[in-house]
Parts: sequence; structure tokens; C-alpha cells
Amino acid sequence: MKYFEVNFRIDAPEEHLQTARDILSAMAGEAGFETFEDTADGITGYVQQPLLDRDSLEAILADFPLPHSTVSYTISEAEYRDWNEQWEQQGFEPIVVDPFIIHDGQHLPPQTPDSQLLTPNLNIEIHARQAFGTGTHETTRMMVATLAAMEPKGKRVLDCGTGTGILAIAALKAGAREAVGYDIDEWSTDNARHNAALNAVDSGFKVLLGDVSILNNVEGLFDIILANINRNILLADMPAMNAKLAPGGRLALSGFLAGDVPLLLEKAEGLGLIPVSQREEAGWICLEFEPHNSVQNEATGAKIVPPGGTILAPVAFIAGGRLKAKKCPDYLQIPDIFSTFAADNSNSRL
Repeated sequence: MKYFEVNFRIDAPEEHLQTARDILSAMAGEAGFETFEDTADGITGYVQQPLLDRDSLEAILADFPLPHSTVSYTISEAEYRDWNEQWEQQGFEPIVVDPFIIHDGQHLPPQTPDSQLLTPNLNIEIHARQAFGTGTHETTRMMVATLAAMEPKGKRVLDCGTGTGILAIAALKAGAREAVGYDIDEWSTDNARHNAALNAVDSGFKVLLGDVSILNNVEGLFDIILANINRNILLADMPAMNAKLAPGGRLALSGFLAGDVPLLLEKAEGLGLIPVSQREEAGWICLEFEPHNSVQNEATGAKIVPPGGTILAPVAFIAGGRLKAKKCPDYLQIPDIFSTFAADNSNSRL
């Protein structure tokens, strides 16, 4: 898959430069961009050549919402690089997302005899080769934490947009009986297979090249479905994901900001999905849903506080820093009251 490398130069007061980076990278996802790197005066974005929406990009930059800030850019074809070689030179410090430790193979976790976190099957080694998902980003950490809370032992797991394969690998390390992952990027699927073998879970991990339509060729339903992708792809693909969700299963979504939550809640409601938990980190959100027909106690299903999460009720949501009321779905059959959850309205990027 060929990519464009787009260098964005941000002209903004120094104290607002990071905010401008965050806003730009979040908005550029609507023009097809997947990943970003900081530069001294802005960011560099990467987008698959067929997916670049130039009209949308121009509209975003023409109406950039941060006062006293302007953005210019140049486009070139991205050079195919050995990202694994660069990762070996840089790497990352071990990341703990209980009960997992994620590391790069060279920055190893400390060995403390009394640490239950260091059981061999809960260590995850990740090598990145032009693929998203090492545990260093907020959305990946939240998805791993949400997965752990789902107790995947013995369950069948689907990882949508698998990237490095980190989520499927974590599920298999935690005892999942099978994992299927797909990605549109051949670099990512190759990397996911490599990481699965590195973690000795490749026999249980089936990696497919393609978009969500490839699920038409996958038999059976999944107990857990994970998707850490940008907002627009999530909105388009949620019906297909929901069709593959087993009764009583769980769907976890991330890759979007607090301001995107209303759109995702509305889409989920139309599919008969109930939000059961939310996590937030640096303005990024992770939502967990279940089918409404799996709720045993509908009243308690309307508001759940998970470990490390915040209250999420389907009767209200935060958008743009203001509370907006939303009619409770009829199938919940609870009083028309309002519950709020705190959402940091700051922005970051994927």
C-alpha cells in the first residue's frame, strides 16, 4: 500500500502549538489520515494515496478552529522504510496495563520475584513495522485495559484494524480460545503475524488482509470485538461489527475524541447496543457496548462504573463541554432522569 507523507507547518503562538497539533491531527482523520509524527513546527501525517480527500483537507485548513493559527502543507510520496530497524534504535520503556506488561524486547520490565505482573504469558513483546499499536498511545492502553476487564479467557475475539496485533495477542495471552484480526494495510498484517509468532500465540491468531467486508468470509460470531480506528471508519463499520457480535458479547471502540461520543452513541443506539463503560485519557475515549438483549437487569445496565472508568449513562452525554440531553432508548425502561459523566474536552491525536 502506497502512502503520501504530508508535512504540515503550523503558524501559531508557541504556547498554542501543541494544542494546534492535537486539533489538526484529530480533524485530519476526516481527510483519510491514519498516523502522525510531531515535527519542530507542526506534524507529519501519513495517508494511503487512494484515501486522501484533498477537498476535505482544504476545507479543514480553511476553517481551522484555533484562533491566531494557520496551517500550510506540502505533499510527497512516502518512502518505504524499515520501521522495525528504527524501532530497534529507539524503542520504548515497558508499559504496564494490568495484568499485562508491554515492551519492545530491549527495554525489559524489571524482574521482581513477588510481582504477579511478570508471569510469562502476560508479557507482550511488540516490534512496530509501520503499524499502529505499541501501547504507548492512550487509545491502545485503554483498549488493553478494557479487554482485560472483559475476561477473555475461553472467548473468541475479533480485532478490527489489528495494526501490530497487540489487542489480539493480549487476548490470546489472557486465555482467549481464538482471535481473528484484519487490516487494510499489508505492512500491518505482516507485522501482526510477526508479533504473534514472537509471543508464541500465532497458532491461535488468524490475520486477514482487507477491510470490514472481509468479515463476510469469516464464519461464526465473536464474544469480544475490538476496534481502535478513527471515528469515520467506526461509524461506517459498526453495523458489520454488530452483525458479528454474539449474544451477550462485548464491543469496545476507541480512536476518537470526547466530542465524537454523541455520534457513536447515536449510531450504537440505532443498532440496539447499550453503552456499559467509558474510559478517558488525555481527551481520547474508549467506549464499551453490549447488545440490549443481553442485559439481565435493565436498570443497572443503564449506568455502570468499571474499574478505572467513569460513569456512562445512555440518557446524557457531553459534547463541546456542554451537557446535552438524550432520550433514553425505550428498551431500557428506566425513568427519564439525567446522569452525567466527566469528559476532559482536551484533544490529542492518534
